Amino acid sequence: MVLIPAGSFQMGKVPGGVSLKGNAEPSHPVTIKKPFAIGIYTVTWKEWDACVATGRCRHYPNPIGQWRGDNKPVTFVSWGDVQRYAKWLSEKTGKNYRLPSEAEWEYATRAGTVTARYWGDDIGVNNANCDGCNSGWDDEPAPVGSFKPNSWGLYDTLGNVHQWTADCWHPDYKGAPGDGSAWDEPDCLERVIRGGSAGTDSRASRADYRVRMSIGANFSKLGFRLVFNCNIPR
Repeated sequence: MVLIPAGSFQMGKVPGGVSLKGNAEPSHPVTIKKPFAIGIYTVTWKEWDACVATGRCRHYPNPIGQWRGDNKPVTFVSWGDVQRYAKWLSEKTGKNYRLPSEAEWEYATRAGTVTARYWGDDIGVNNANCDGCNSGWDDEPAPVGSFKPNSWGLYDTLGNVHQWTADCWHPDYKGAPGDGSAWDEPDCLERVIRGGSAGTDSRASRADYRVRMSIGANFSKLGFRLVFNCNIPR
């Protein structure tokens, strides 16, 4: 985990960016009032299998060939699967692990930048794993940490695997909270995923790109990372 400082940022479509049907609009200020810790990497198969061994997480017997490996991002996990893993890890460690809110995810991904990606506006070469990133991994997720981190030390926030967030899906940001909390609703059946993945167009590997996903979905490029709140003495 790495500590993310409190602060403010402008969430949503960056100037000149491509907004999918306007769903990253309107751009709006968000203030994260307290620091939080977030996973340096997305959760790996090795970490997931530790939960499987206790009987608390679902076993996926054979994901596609070499796509599975101790240091590769776990995939095929539904939103409910992630909740069970977070509960198990919280009980094991005494920390309250959870999915990041959409705002926390974007704030941590941007790491103080205002460009489409934490390395700049252009996709460039070998900055992430996506279709058009020229990373050499084609359609297959790479081991976590295979590309340069952002300035806050986070790896693979863009590309490699889509990442679940805590927010219920809303078609735009009208009425979105400005305090960094998750925008939730009772009995929500669709959540927000972020970051793009291996094999998806490079336009999805942007800090402002967001997609809706059924909570029961699980597929070969869908993973997650976790956060927990930090009580920092003043």
